[in-house]
Amino acid sequence: MQDLLAQLRAAAEPTRLRLLALCARGAWRVSDLCALLGQSQPRLSRHLKLLVEAGLLERTREGANAWFQVPAQGDFARAILARLPEDDPLLAADRRAAVRLAAERAREASEAFRRQGAEWDETRALGLPAAAIEEALLAALPPRVGRLLDVGTGTGRLLELVAPRVESALGVDASRAMLALARARLAERHLSHCAVRQADMYRLPLPDAAFDVVTLQMVLHYAEDPVAALAEAARVAVPGGLLLVVDLAPHQRADVIGRFAHRWPGFDDAALAGWLGAAGCVPAQTVAIGGGPLPVRLWSARRRRGPVSVLAF
Repeated sequence: MQDLLAQLRAAAEPTRLRLLALCARGAWRVSDLCALLGQSQPRLSRHLKLLVEAGLLERTREGANAWFQVPAQGDFARAILARLPEDDPLLAADRRAAVRLAAERAREASEAFRRQGAEWDETRALGLPAAAIEEALLAALPPRVGRLLDVGTGTGRLLELVAPRVESALGVDASRAMLALARARLAERHLSHCAVRQADMYRLPLPDAAFDVVTLQMVLHYAEDPVAALAEAARVAVPGGLLLVVDLAPHQRADVIGRFAHRWPGFDDAALAGWLGAAGCVPAQTVAIGGGPLPVRLWSARRRRGPVSVLAF
């Protein structure tokens, strides 16, 4: 009862209701929320602290910034928000301002990538069959998924793709610029049950056995140590959980390796099966995805019960 009363007290204030409504539509920094609500940072920081302590918001640290969002399992917060009138002028104005700010944030991130010459959409840059890859991924997923983790989420396209099937989804990536684009994508599409955060794929800041499905799409060919990356992905999968790996099969395109700084010229089935086994998984189906200038495979595996051990190859 005390937790419920704390949540009711935390929500029972106009500014905090506005904050909840905004953070149910996507992740925001304190500076963003100050601009949207026209209030000072000390004042909003206090409101946010109360909402986080009550469990109505979650706070994710990313470098010098902290992002605030209604948790994917924040059913009570959403139940409160469902009682707010959609046509409330103040809330409607907040929504319009949020749309403008999210669009501006996405534009700035895209321009930064263009200035740096980064190929943030590698699938398109390599001419790979994006539609066929997405179709294969969806076919490999169960009809309904509880919790999904996308390692190396990039601009969040996979999160958008699986959103109708999942209860909650989290994308992690090492690039803040990528995450800025992903957050803008999720906010624009109102995918509040999906979130992103900065993380190293070798040291995921996530508990053991936390996800029903873990995906790694076009990630392993950048990995210095694919075995360790797969072991970490397996660690956060539930026993019996599904791992899906989409990547290049072996190829001889030295121009691709040099231009895109790939560490590996694709992977053969035997190597992936061995690495997945070392990561504590039972390899399952392998699907060849054709239609592009480079061979692509989808490898699936199930997490075994028991501890994960990393073997050297």
